[in-house]
Amino acid sequence: MAMTDAELLERMNKFVPPTAILLGQELLEVDSAAGRVRMKFQPGPECCNPMGHVQGGFVVAMLDDAAAFAAIVKSGERIGIPTIELKASFFAPAKSGVPLFAEGRCLKLGKRIAFMEADLFDEAGTLLARLTTSAVPIPATTAPNLVERK
Repeated sequence: MAMTDAELLERMNKFVPPTAILLGQELLEVDSAAGRVRMKFQPGPECCNPMGHVQGGFVVAMLDDAAAFAAIVKSGERIGIPTIELKASFFAPAKSGVPLFAEGRCLKLGKRIAFMEADLFDEAGTLLARLTTSAVPIPATTAPNLVERK
């Protein structure tokens, strides 16, 4: 039996990938029917470039997680979603030490390919970055690399 969105939200906040701890990740909303998630991140100074902004690779990691989570919840199954390709566009610097918000959307989920996108915003709602990506949905056959958040 499939989990409800509330159950998914609770479980996906309790058992997280190790990067979630580094990036201060919290899942805020799940809409499995729409294939949409909303997430909060709070990256610290260890994620900053020499200019004091969140380094672009960490921004991509946040957006990649948001996009992948959207596909996973849309699938209604335990799947992996390895990336085939991605493109990131950066519009404004992401500041460290303040909450950042991401919305991930699964645009199409097929048997062989998934198309997703994700946006990153600051607290004022300014669009900081956008990621578009495609991936191969595969059944999860091994235990996931997750840690239990206390």
